[in-house]
Parts: sequence; C-alpha cells; structure tokens
Amino acid sequence: MARRLVVQPQSDLDIQAATVWYEDQQSGLGARFLNELDQLFLRIVANPRQFPRVDDEVHPALLRHFPYGVYFHAEEASINVLAVLHLHRHPEMWKSRN
Repeated sequence: MARRLVVQPQSDLDIQAATVWYEDQQSGLGARFLNELDQLFLRIVANPRQFPRVDDEVHPALLRHFPYGVYFHAEEASINVLAVLHLHRHPEMWKSRN
C-alpha cells in the first residue's frame, strides 16, 4: 500500500519562500529546487526508513544540490512533512512543529 504524502501548511510556506528566493536569484533556479524536492518526496514515500531518525519519530532527508532538509514523520498510511528548512539558518525549527 502506497503512503500518502501530507505537506503541512507551514511546510508549504517554507517551500514557497525558498522557491521564490531561488527564482529571484536566477531564472529557473526555483523550478530546479522544486524538481529536486519532488524527487526527494518520491524517495521518502517509497522508503522512509532509508532516512535515519533524529528522534523517536522524525526523519530528516537532505536535498543534494540545495542546503535544505525535509523533516518528516512516517506513519503506516501517510508521510507527514513537518518542515522544509534551510540547514544553515533554521536547522532546529522542526522541533517546534512536531
């Protein structure tokens, strides 16, 4: 059974802000960020256990070409994205969203 990906509203705002910032830096860079994020979401849904836990329930997954991490909680039927954060600015903010 495939898990459903649930992006929490605050995580969606994280994604929008990063996309706008990258697009402002260079045309097309925001789209590249979103594409890499979508690919990471597919990997997370396919096998969330490949990403080690940072506490009892939360897993971080890192983008390869952007300094961002996706913090998620895996349940039997869904993957809940708690935060999508810049690793150098807000690496611990996910804790307030757990």
